[in-house]
Amino acid sequence: MLQSQVFFSRVSQCHKPLDAVEHTTLKKTLHHVDIPTKKATFAMACFWAPDALFGTTIGVIRTKVGYCGGTKHNPTYTDLGDHTEAIEIDYDPKVIDYETLVGLFWANHDPTAKVKLQYTSFIFYHDEEQKEIAERTLKQQQKLYNKPLVTLVRPSMKFFDAEDYHQKYRLQQHPWLCELLDCKNSDLLKSSYIAARLNGYVIGCGGISQFETELPILGLDESAGEYVRKLVTKYEGQGLIC
Repeated sequence: MLQSQVFFSRVSQCHKPLDAVEHTTLKKTLHHVDIPTKKATFAMACFWAPDALFGTTIGVIRTKVGYCGGTKHNPTYTDLGDHTEAIEIDYDPKVIDYETLVGLFWANHDPTAKVKLQYTSFIFYHDEEQKEIAERTLKQQQKLYNKPLVTLVRPSMKFFDAEDYHQKYRLQQHPWLCELLDCKNSDLLKSSYIAARLNGYVIGCGGISQFETELPILGLDESAGEYVRKLVTKYEGQGLIC
């Protein structure tokens, strides 16, 4: 994790526009999307990677990472108790359905990995429809592996937000962008649409075609748009990392 943190900090500096003005903010960025949403909650090892993946998934409105599944009150990263790292997703069911999100869950981590509880695979369902989809796809996935799946399907429990430095972790490796969005050390890191999007785009998630399509509504100026465009182009296809 430390090596990747240094790496992405270095990327941020080398791509920063030469004419960037320090400590300015953009006034028309798309932070808030006020539409009815449903929730999905997954645990799929380190939570930085799914935050980037789902943040650039069309139909996802907001994401935040945290701790779920245990009994300890107010867990922290250094005192997790019996919780696991998880991501909570707010999505528009008119644009993307829960089964598609579950498909991304299965496709983007190893559900057979025997690891400590902090990184164990879980699907936390929020209603009976989600439970049925989770249990059915679990049975389908098991047929694809020669090893038993460790994934557990459980009812949703209280979700404890992770510390600010974990929220939109990849975006925060680009402090200039965070300042432009006025979301540095802010609750906007957990509620902002554009923060969710850029957190994935800066490591290539979503791809350049999707970025170009969405760019006009995000509210970035020319310099910021070009900054992110270079990153998407450079890292598209590299896969998820933690």
